[in-house]
Amino acid sequence: MTSKIIKTCLLAGAMIVNFGCNEDTFLKEIPKDFYSPENSFITESNFSAALTDLYAKVRAIHSVNGGADFYSEVLGTDIAFNARLEAATRIGNYAAAITPQGTIPRYHWTSWYKIISNANTIISRLPQSSISEARQKVVAAEAKLFRAWAYKQLVYLYGAVPLITEEASSPKSDFTRAPREEIFKQIIQDATDAAANLPALTAAEDGKLNKAVANHLLAETYITLKDYDKAIAAATEVIQNSGLKLMTERFGSLRTQSGDVFYDLFRVGNQNRKAGNTESIWVIQYELDVIGGGLASTGGALNNLERVVSPAVFSIVDPDGRPALLDNLSASTLNSGGRGVAFVQPTDYWTYEIWGLDPKKDNRKVTSTDIRTSSYNIVRDFIYTNPASTKYFGKSLIDFPANNWLAQGWRWYPYPSKVTTPGQHPAGLMQDAAKLTLKTTAGATYRDMYMIRLPETYFLRAEAYLLKGDTQKAADDLNVVRNRAKATPVTPAEVTLDYILDERARELVFEEDRRVTLSRMGKLVERVRKYNPLNKSNIQDFHALFPIPFSEIEANKDGKLEQNPGY
Repeated sequence: MTSKIIKTCLLAGAMIVNFGCNEDTFLKEIPKDFYSPENSFITESNFSAALTDLYAKVRAIHSVNGGADFYSEVLGTDIAFNARLEAATRIGNYAAAITPQGTIPRYHWTSWYKIISNANTIISRLPQSSISEARQKVVAAEAKLFRAWAYKQLVYLYGAVPLITEEASSPKSDFTRAPREEIFKQIIQDATDAAANLPALTAAEDGKLNKAVANHLLAETYITLKDYDKAIAAATEVIQNSGLKLMTERFGSLRTQSGDVFYDLFRVGNQNRKAGNTESIWVIQYELDVIGGGLASTGGALNNLERVVSPAVFSIVDPDGRPALLDNLSASTLNSGGRGVAFVQPTDYWTYEIWGLDPKKDNRKVTSTDIRTSSYNIVRDFIYTNPASTKYFGKSLIDFPANNWLAQGWRWYPYPSKVTTPGQHPAGLMQDAAKLTLKTTAGATYRDMYMIRLPETYFLRAEAYLLKGDTQKAADDLNVVRNRAKATPVTPAEVTLDYILDERARELVFEEDRRVTLSRMGKLVERVRKYNPLNKSNIQDFHALFPIPFSEIEANKDGKLEQNPGY
């Protein structure tokens, strides 16, 4: 261990001769045998490790835990609700879940500020490092883009928040909330620096931040600032000058099996450019059975999207009381949806309305040409697979409804296949590989996850064109995505902000942070009241923003963090 701080010059004679009484020399502690900021940010590998930790932190926030405890990205929005209809958990009731003492507001606040704090440390330590000036610019740009992304999340979730751009060198308890305009100014500044200094998407390693991510964020932020020309220019840079194009042909790991190109986008191994995917902009990386990879063939806590969204078909019994599934086990099939437990159910708005369907009718055979609602991409039927269920084996649950399903609809509902990986679960999770039955430890989604795909950039540019008054160009951009989906083109007269939100739901469900999108567009409360059956009566106007966590206000004893109105 290093010695204590020496405040006097009572030193051995030899040391006095050699060093004199230079206060600066003896007051500056440089740890030698443990990690600290002074010795952890010297070499390129040091900074690479620090940036890797930022990627891991973003992955952890993006990842859904097994209870969907913090999954406010979709829960309590227009596209999903607590399937178990529980008021006390998973935003079953806004009054109970979204409070200053609530775990969800605190989780997102602390998680994103940790990223900001670590990014600030990286940026501040670069000038004292051994890295070349050219590399310093790239590392700083990467850290700044993480910081910009974190502030984007915070400003749309909480409104005005403390703006911190310097490394924390001592405890601080006098924070104040910076105006939203200052936050957006910082986002623009950081993202602009990143766009100038990060590598192009085609030169960047899969999963790494790049120019296209920066320009995408700039486009989104300029829309908020009502600078539509700059938003269009930034989005155009992504669309035209980043080596991107929508996938239009079958590709990847299951291309020779039944399906379509939209289905292929979500199969194992198909998310990155190395797999031939030319529309991925930023992809969260997972590796199986690798330390730090996030996924294990024995099951795990990360990326449990399959578990929380897929219906709990393992719990269904036929009208005679026999198990509905072969061996009474979930299976790695579209029919089963993997090992779901049904915590997060899509709303009728997503399941039916945006596709022009009537929930009271039989929708098993959808006639729409839009491949995003094909039987590969939305599973709208469940078939009894247990041969011991002699009267119902091979028949539809809809034709022969199970009593416990009629009593508790969460046991089965239509779901998007993008949340699971049929036929591609790891061997370690298979109870019987020949039957495709799964162990009860299954539940993770075993693939990399999109943060940004090219369709979202088209939607941003369409939004900017619409708000600028050019509905023709807005329709043109929407139709690029709709044409890939083989959907009927939208006309300029049909384009509204709500239509763009509908199109985002069709394309990006369980990919985009829907809460942030709705908050950014000022539509959260309105659309929850219109489309969410569980939350429409308990969301209040002030729930448009999360509260500032009470723990943060209490700890800020020398300043004043104003609470958001209504809390």
